[in-house]
Amino acid sequence: MRRVIAIAVTGMSLAGCSSFSMDSLRPTPPAVQVQLESVPSGADAVTSVGPGCKTPCSVSVPSPEAGFSVTFNMPRFQPVTVPVQVIRTPGDFTTPGSTTVDPNPVVAELKPAGPPPRAARKPMRPKKPKKPKAAAPDAGGSPFPNPGAAPPAAVAPAAPPPPR
Repeated sequence: MRRVIAIAVTGMSLAGCSSFSMDSLRPTPPAVQVQLESVPSGADAVTSVGPGCKTPCSVSVPSPEAGFSVTFNMPRFQPVTVPVQVIRTPGDFTTPGSTTVDPNPVVAELKPAGPPPRAARKPMRPKKPKKPKAAAPDAGGSPFPNPGAAPPAAVAPAAPPPPR
């Protein structure tokens, strides 16, 4: 009779714990260190699984079941996304399993962005036409005669007015 009571109590205690599963007994996958570099350095690198930093740097990534990607961004440069593979080597009785990423370090070469589109530039105003300048006086305002000009015509004295 004691056995029946012990089994019933044990069964009830397990039945009350609805979140119990075998997955909770599985160890969490180890984190993997990934070195991130860019040319030129100083780019913002963000992984598709979360962590990110400014290059050159190193991040600790929880090893996902499949691969992930790293996106590099920098002002005035085109963004670059690099795929990363996760390689798992199962362990045996004498050696533990290991997880590595390929490539490591993850390197991206950023290319300069092209010039901004023409529509983004401020339009230039057309130039106003210039007004013609007034003709300069023959002497040019100089007290000296122009050596290339014809000699001035002799001016006859004014005739006296006719008598009345």
